[in-house]
Amino acid sequence: MSTAVTPLARPPARARRPVHPQASRPLPVLENGDHLGVSEFLRRYEAMPGLRKAQLIEGKVHMPSPVSADTHAAPDNVMQLWLGTYALDHIELQCYANATLILDADNTVQPDAILCSLPRKGSRVWLNDKNYLCGAPELVCEIAASSASVDLHEKFRVYRRNGVQEYLVWLTLEKQVRWFQLIDQEYVEMKEHAGKLSSMVFPGLILDVKALIKMDRKRVIAALK
Repeated sequence: MSTAVTPLARPPARARRPVHPQASRPLPVLENGDHLGVSEFLRRYEAMPGLRKAQLIEGKVHMPSPVSADTHAAPDNVMQLWLGTYALDHIELQCYANATLILDADNTVQPDAILCSLPRKGSRVWLNDKNYLCGAPELVCEIAASSASVDLHEKFRVYRRNGVQEYLVWLTLEKQVRWFQLIDQEYVEMKEHAGKLSSMVFPGLILDVKALIKMDRKRVIAALK
């Protein structure tokens, strides 16, 4: 007597999730001159770990040329030494070198140096969930080859509009230091006294201008004492 064999039932086919049309596309790389929002800018930037510096200024991507040793890297070292030495004696402050700073929906920059109060919620500056610095630091410093650079034009206006209290630009080729203070929503340039400039926000943060231009580290630090 034969026994009928019941065929095994096939498992129900799993419904495939619809694929978003952009999901399979490679993420575009950042290009100089791209017009992006902050979220998309950071998404592409984070996907390019080999990229050392890129900035979003007024919604436009800026990717600087290679850094010169004499007109940028060496001056940057002196600037960091000056601010870092001051911060050592002020535990309530934080000094950052080339940190990503999110200012607003159209501007994510990387200043050469920042001196600010410790980041915390409800303060002038804070850290977001990706550990990026946000807000308006008390002091931002930039090193520029000349007054024709973006630092004294587009970024000048962006820092002013966002309430950065003091803005220092070292023009290395022109051998000038320009330090601005925000007064009534306008940047007013500070005047030297006996060859020195002094912060109005941070007591005792004094800059020996001639020493800085000559990159005389000992004299730069001595002015703080």
